[in-house]
Amino acid sequence: MGIIQGNIPNNIKLFSEGKRRALERYTNGYQTLANQRVQAVLTPEGALPFFLNELKRKSFYLAILDKGVVTWVGAYGERGRAYTNSLFSIIGTGETFSRYDKVKLVPLGEYIPFEQVLGSIINRLSPLKANLVAGEPNQLFETPFGRAIVGICYESAFAQHFQRQAAAGGQFILTASNNAHYSKAMPAQHHAQDVMRAIETDRWAVRATNTGYSGIVNPHGRTLWISRINTYDVHTHTVYRRHTQTLYVRWGDWLTPMLLVSIITGISIRYVNLDDWLSK
Repeated sequence: MGIIQGNIPNNIKLFSEGKRRALERYTNGYQTLANQRVQAVLTPEGALPFFLNELKRKSFYLAILDKGVVTWVGAYGERGRAYTNSLFSIIGTGETFSRYDKVKLVPLGEYIPFEQVLGSIINRLSPLKANLVAGEPNQLFETPFGRAIVGICYESAFAQHFQRQAAAGGQFILTASNNAHYSKAMPAQHHAQDVMRAIETDRWAVRATNTGYSGIVNPHGRTLWISRINTYDVHTHTVYRRHTQTLYVRWGDWLTPMLLVSIITGISIRYVNLDDWLSK
């Protein structure tokens, strides 16, 4: 597996200089990794800020046709008159093998809560003019290597999102994030969330971010590689597909309700016993 961390600042990312820099860095990174004979390359969330049809006319897409290595590309998808924050699986022939649309959108950053009421008061933080829409919550992401578990950005905070995909046969985790707009503490917390998702599902996790921290996490939660912050980086690592089903994957959040019931039962019994003792 190859990872590219493009390190494109958010303040230029969606403008001409940012797009030029993204095409240059991700194309060069892809070619470097392909020459190292990786089987697949993962890019971050919104790595190439183009709609897929636009991307097919760019240097990155031509590099895929030239090298023939599968890539998971963070770009924008079209859905009617709206657009999606998506991860595309593109095979060596240039065909789109599969697509995942981000489900958990960021309030104010990607959508306005109660938009009919607040839309005229709160300006959308994204400079994109079209309307961003969420993906369907029951998506499954097929790849040439088997079914993957996918999370974009802060979907890593939603354990059930990963549990559902693992229960449906997901064999490894791919997370794509930006993180460029936060201090160093937040990317570290984000990495820790993916560590937990790897442990819960007993899966290898591959993380590609724009500015850090990208990383490789094994099913025991051990970070085998982590990038530096605010740097351009490419990395290769071997990851493995797994088919195990942990108790959490099988049954979901059964432990917390069980502990809650046990605590309430224990307190109730203690209260009844105390009441009996006082009455005597």
